[in-house]
Order: sequence, then C-alpha cells, then structure tokens
Amino acid sequence: MGRVDPDGDRMNVMSASDKERRAAMQRMKRLALGLLVFVAIVFVIARSFEDDHSWVGYVRAFSEAAMVGALADWFAVTALFRHPLGIPIPHTAIIPHRKDQIGESLGQFVQENFLTRDVLQERLAHADVGQRLGVWLSEPVNAQKAGAAVADALKGSLEVIDDRDVGSALEGMIERKVRSTPVAPLLGRAIDLAMEGGHHQRLLDAILTGMAGFLDDNRDGFRARLEEESPWWIPQPVDNRIFEKIYSAVHRFLDDVGGNSEHEMRRSIDARVQSFAARLREDPVLMAKGEELKNELLEHRDVRAWLESLWGEVKRTTLTATDDPNSELRQRLDLALVRLGARLRDEPELQQKIDDWVQRALGYVVDHYRGEVAEIISSTVEKWDGKATAERLELQVGRDLQFIRINGTLVGGLVGIVIHTVSQMLG
Repeated sequence: MGRVDPDGDRMNVMSASDKERRAAMQRMKRLALGLLVFVAIVFVIARSFEDDHSWVGYVRAFSEAAMVGALADWFAVTALFRHPLGIPIPHTAIIPHRKDQIGESLGQFVQENFLTRDVLQERLAHADVGQRLGVWLSEPVNAQKAGAAVADALKGSLEVIDDRDVGSALEGMIERKVRSTPVAPLLGRAIDLAMEGGHHQRLLDAILTGMAGFLDDNRDGFRARLEEESPWWIPQPVDNRIFEKIYSAVHRFLDDVGGNSEHEMRRSIDARVQSFAARLREDPVLMAKGEELKNELLEHRDVRAWLESLWGEVKRTTLTATDDPNSELRQRLDLALVRLGARLRDEPELQQKIDDWVQRALGYVVDHYRGEVAEIISSTVEKWDGKATAERLELQVGRDLQFIRINGTLVGGLVGIVIHTVSQMLG
C-alpha cells in the first residue's frame, strides 16, 4: 500500500518496515476478533446452563458485557479510519473526512510547540555546533566533501543566473571604476614604485642588451646605409674606417652604460623618469591627455569586445574548475575549509561566534517563517487522498489500537461481573 495523490496515482510503494507493521496489525486484529468470538461462544454456553447452576450467571454476565465492550471499541477504532461495515453512519470515517482540518491542526501544533525561539535556543545551547563543525571540517576527507558541496552550489548558481544581466553589470562596474580612476597619477605612482625597487634599472639593462644585439644583427644593413649616404668622392677604405669607428663607439657606450651602475647616463635617465612621474601626478595637461587616451581605449572596439566577453570567460573558467577536483580552485577551497575547521576546533571564541550566529540565524527563520512551515504541513496533508491517508495512519498506530479492543473486551467483562454481583446482592 502506498500513498495516493488526488488524481489516484500511486505515490510510493510499501516499504519493508510498512510490511512488518501491516503484518503485526493483522495479527492483533485476528487476536481481538478471536477474543470476541470466544466470549460470544462462552455467552451461548453459559446462557444454556445458567438456569441449572447459579454461578454460571457470573460467566454469562462476564461474556455478555465483554461482547458489548469489544463491539463498542471495535466500532470506535474502526470509525476513525472508515465507515463500520461500509455503512455511512454519521461521525464515522473521521480521518478521511477531516484530514484537512487534522493537517491544519497539526501544522499549528508544530508551529506553536516546536518552532519557537525558546525551544530552539534551549536545544542549541548544548549542541556545540561550532566545535562539532570544526572537528568534522579539520579532517581533510570531510573538508573535501564540504568543498565538493560548495563547488556544486557555486556551479548551480552560475548555471541559473542570467548571463546577460551579470555580464552587463560586470562590464559596467569595471568601466565605471576605470573611468573614475585618473590614469596619469596612477601611472606616475607606478613609475615611482618601479624606481624604488630598482626595476627600471633591470629594464634599462634589458634595453641596452637588446640594442647591442640589434646592432650586431643589422651590422651589414648599417654599413650599406652609410655607403649610400657617403659622398661619391670618399674612398671606400675611408668609409670602412668611419663605420668601424662609429660602430665601435656605440658598442663601447652601450657596454659602459650596461657595466656601470653609477654611469652618468643612468643618473640622467633616473632624473628624467622621476621628473616625468612627477609631471604625471601634477601636470594638468598630461593628466588631461591621460584621460583622453584612456577614454579612447575604452571606446575601442577590441576593448569593448573584451569587456563584453569578460563574464563569459570568468564563468567558463569557474565552471571548469568546479568540476575538476584537482583544479586550483577546488584545492584552495579544500585547504581553506581544513584551516577553518582547525580554527573552529581549537578556538573557543570562534566556536562561540559560530554558535551565536547559528542561534540568531535559526531564531530569525523561526520567528519569520514558522507560519510557512505550518502552511507546508497543512497544504501537504490537504493534497493527500483521504482513504490513503487513513490507511497510512492506521498502518502506523493500528497495532496499538487493537489493544483497545482487547482491553475493552476484558474490562467490559469485569464490569459485567460487577454489575451482576450488585444486582444479585440487591435482589
């Protein structure tokens, strides 16, 4: 037997535990029915011999009252779930007919007695959520599980959001930030930082090395150029000597500058670069030119295309990383969770912060949304089929309800003996 929806479709099949409950309930039903049949037979026999033996009257009274008690309790138990013998007697089949009211009452009961801030705080006060979470997360295996869950949540969020809205928002945010940041002072500060760290000297060394290589690679070209520019009346050997002098002088100059960190050329370059950096920070003309160049770059079609594609690239990269347990994102996430777990495990103050946060968060949820929980319960019960609901409830409590029938039989019989005894004494 499974629950049935309003359309009559079967919602689930009977589980193994439900089968055990049904078998136990059927055994108790047979026991209660067998006891009723037994006292009925005893009543018939006792009624036959009552005139010959006065003591048999007590047996007859017991069995007669036991039958009444058994039938009355059978009617009461059956009337909860269905019409007795299929007869539509008023105020029977209570659960199928009043399941909606039962669901509403159940929702209100849960809301008023379980979903309260006091009950929740009393339960959480001794739960040690922060410490337990820290001990669990500090294990790398558990941190990997938590990291996978976080990655799945991130992936799900990325897949459902509107790319156009996010892309436009990201593009606008970057563009506004770039437009609001003066580029010339920023470049001047970058030059200052580069000079403070000596990075410009390494750049100059690279430039000098590159120039020397450029001269070597183009030696023949420079010689041919000199020959073209030289007057016709100058002999070629003279041209050769002039070229070698010039070529060697340039090479020696490059070698001197490259090999001497205190060379005058380097100091001159430092002074000029520092002066240019200062102008970038202070000169209105250079600042205006910087802003003009920046705006031209932002309006360039290639830059616009890059800004528009930025979110797509970020999303694709992130989705790929969330799917790969060995990606840098996942590894950093797992490591961060392990470190968080170690801190939670060892720092009582952090544990208390987590405990307080959990209590406040759940308290807020209970205060503002417990009505929705009650509505979920009542609306869910309302959707259930009445007959299937009665069968499900009977399956859960039916075995215990059969004891009512058995007890009714025995108690009714004892009451019958008492009544018979009193009538004999009064007679």
